[in-house]
Amino acid sequence: MKILVACEESQAVCIAFRKKGHEAYSCDILPCSGGHPEWHFQEDIKNVIYLMPWDMIIAFPPCTDLAVSGARWFKEKQVDGRQQHSIDFFMYFVRYNAKYGVPLVIENPIGIMSTYYRKPDQIIQPWQFGHGETKATCLWLMGLPKLKYTNIVLGREQRIWRMSPSPERAKLRAKTFPGIAEAMAEQWGYICFD
Repeated sequence: MKILVACEESQAVCIAFRKKGHEAYSCDILPCSGGHPEWHFQEDIKNVIYLMPWDMIIAFPPCTDLAVSGARWFKEKQVDGRQQHSIDFFMYFVRYNAKYGVPLVIENPIGIMSTYYRKPDQIIQPWQFGHGETKATCLWLMGLPKLKYTNIVLGREQRIWRMSPSPERAKLRAKTFPGIAEAMAEQWGYICFD
């Protein structure tokens, strides 16, 4: 399958699908940190999404202006338009799916999209996929099944929320856990072959 992983600089999901034999590409305005620039489009997703017919799209739109963890700044973000811009970007993927019917998932933390758009189809945690951490992650599924948990573990810490402030903090918090990336590739990688 040809798979586009939108807004993914880490390439975790892209690499997991590549390991399963798929032609997966990451796309982000940032350079990739996953070590495979040959599989990465460093540009706006809107310039890439129409390059070829995709069999699946996995989108990780930025959550900075949407996640409840930043609710104390919502008023400011509403006034200056940042929140509406982020809502519009999230909905760009919804409209793409409605128009083209390509199997698609949108990932974001718990935030305003549950109210603005609709409740997610599934909320997953890293500890359900082999990582002893908590980070509730919403999945809006369009033409894809819910992920089945692969390795439920104990030791559920909130490491993500205790990261010290730094220029890299947002990027580090946004990285997909390898167990989740592997589950996506394993469970969704067969969809178009049925």
